[in-house]
Amino acid sequence: MEKKTIKWGIIGLGNIAHKFAEDLATVENAELVAVASRSQEKADKFALKYNSKKAYASYSDLANDAEVDAVYIATPHSFHKENAILCLQNKKAVLCEKPFAMNLQEVEEMIAVARENNVLLMEALWTYFLPHYTYVLESLKNEKFGKVLKLEADFGFSSTFDNESRLFKKEVGGGSLLDIGVYTIFAALSTLGVPNSIEADATFFDNGADSACNMLFTYNNQKAILKTTLIEDAATEAIFTCERGIIKINTMFHMPTTVTITENGKEETIDFNYKTIGYNFETEHFNNLLRAGKKESDIMTFDFSKNLIKTLDEVRDLIGLEY
Repeated sequence: MEKKTIKWGIIGLGNIAHKFAEDLATVENAELVAVASRSQEKADKFALKYNSKKAYASYSDLANDAEVDAVYIATPHSFHKENAILCLQNKKAVLCEKPFAMNLQEVEEMIAVARENNVLLMEALWTYFLPHYTYVLESLKNEKFGKVLKLEADFGFSSTFDNESRLFKKEVGGGSLLDIGVYTIFAALSTLGVPNSIEADATFFDNGADSACNMLFTYNNQKAILKTTLIEDAATEAIFTCERGIIKINTMFHMPTTVTITENGKEETIDFNYKTIGYNFETEHFNNLLRAGKKESDIMTFDFSKNLIKTLDEVRDLIGLEY
């Protein structure tokens, strides 16, 4: 029996929306039918490039489009809650970019609206669904190399400050922590769980957005050393030191990459032969949830999203970062 074709809309047409749309075209039984920007010209250009038959200059017009089954939200962080709730109230399934929202209160509000309207909602943390990452999760779960003793994860690049750029604009959630630090925290929570204690310190740009943040998560017999920065290039690796070996997710650990295993002095690098940017994996998972009538992911659960934003909130409190 042929699977139902899921008809997608995209709200917010920046860089990440382009990547999502490109990979959506590789997903079977999925179709982009509508896009929305605050600019009609931008919406028209995007629609033409990715073969979307409808282009809106209003998010509410897309949310009200009866043909749309699911909406991918790729607006700046501070608009996630508002945009997600608009779609959920119009009975659209929502895949919302990370971070889910600005704080725990907003995330809980989104989840409540999804439940009230009996609609699927999921945070789009694509790394969770990438084959190299699921391989690492399975290896750690099975204790293939013994128990994890330490995680070291960093994410950083040198960038020129621009207060007009979403990346640096504090009022839309710009800064290193929410934008890229979320990936290092995700690596810790998805492998080691919620820490017993957190230490953190940060540096800041003149506008108050964080330029870099160092975190130490302490567990019973483990620790996670995490670093995020917008002022210097970092390896952007995730290294798990286990009792009998080391698992290293190579550079750009959060996106399609390779994994190097070091055991008994021998090194092996596993290539997962990615053919796409990588957004198709989370999309396929989401489509299958929608076809099955599910309202919550069994991988990117509401509890996981709440723990992720709670941890981000805690780090923000420790470094004195307020939005």
